Amino acid sequence: MKAVLSWVYAPVFWFGFLGASLGWVESLWCLPLLFLPAVAVSFLAEWGLPYEPRWNRSRGDRFRDVVHGLVNESFNALGLLALPILALWLPFSAVWPQAWPLWLQLLLAIVIADAGITLAHYASHRLPWLWRLHAVHHSVQRMYGFNGLMKHPLHQAIEATAGLLPLWLLGIPQSVAALLAFAIAIQLLLQHSNVDMRLGPLRWIFAWAPLHRFHHMKYGKAGDVNFGLFFTLWDRLLGTAFYTEEYRIGEGDLGIGTRVDFPVDYVRQLIDPFVRAPIHPAPATPGPLQRRVNPAVAPGSGSGSERP
Repeated sequence: MKAVLSWVYAPVFWFGFLGASLGWVESLWCLPLLFLPAVAVSFLAEWGLPYEPRWNRSRGDRFRDVVHGLVNESFNALGLLALPILALWLPFSAVWPQAWPLWLQLLLAIVIADAGITLAHYASHRLPWLWRLHAVHHSVQRMYGFNGLMKHPLHQAIEATAGLLPLWLLGIPQSVAALLAFAIAIQLLLQHSNVDMRLGPLRWIFAWAPLHRFHHMKYGKAGDVNFGLFFTLWDRLLGTAFYTEEYRIGEGDLGIGTRVDFPVDYVRQLIDPFVRAPIHPAPATPGPLQRRVNPAVAPGSGSGSERP
């Protein structure tokens, strides 16, 4: 039974909850209620079919992650409320294909937002000032569904703007934008999940946990892979797609290698991008992980606030 669940969990979770959200579009502001059972299913699956059992244990970070999630999702909700007002400022008539079926509009929104968010994510590993904000997310030393929402609110705003600005210019309806916000939350649960899921050929399409774990490696530039939020397409175009079965990401592989003392509590994480922090020697990259996005950079070099 567990073998079957490991193969069906990710596609059933993704398509099931997104399909359910399409039926809730008439009760738009009930979508947060649909997110609650998604979180519950995610937690139950992580306990029943864990990838790394030790990642299910709180390290004093669970309350902090809840605060991150509540703050960031609240800002998302405010953005949705403001969308009709922002639409009045469009420089031209909206060209969004509102005659399309709702599921196709949502797919279009996901593809466009995914491109913008992925490029902002990629830039966050290249520009030092962006990395300092993004480092908050990379400080996690375990992966479980809910810490996908753990982001510095300023970085969250930057990524959201990169993903949503093109959609706003196209005149995306508020209903489709709300469905997109729900889809992003569902995707983050899957992308950071501690479920021992199997993807098979789906790993060529979806940027779910088995791929994203490599992005959270603590070994400097070796982790500059798999930037995509929803799909692997953009990483293939950027040359940053990576997956190997020669190395199993596990306990001790995650975090920021040169910031082993990165603050854990919420307030200190908000402040961290604006203060100077000590940089420790970078850990060596295990052999199977010596995949370099930039061949000029030696494996295992650079990490932490100096990572770019």
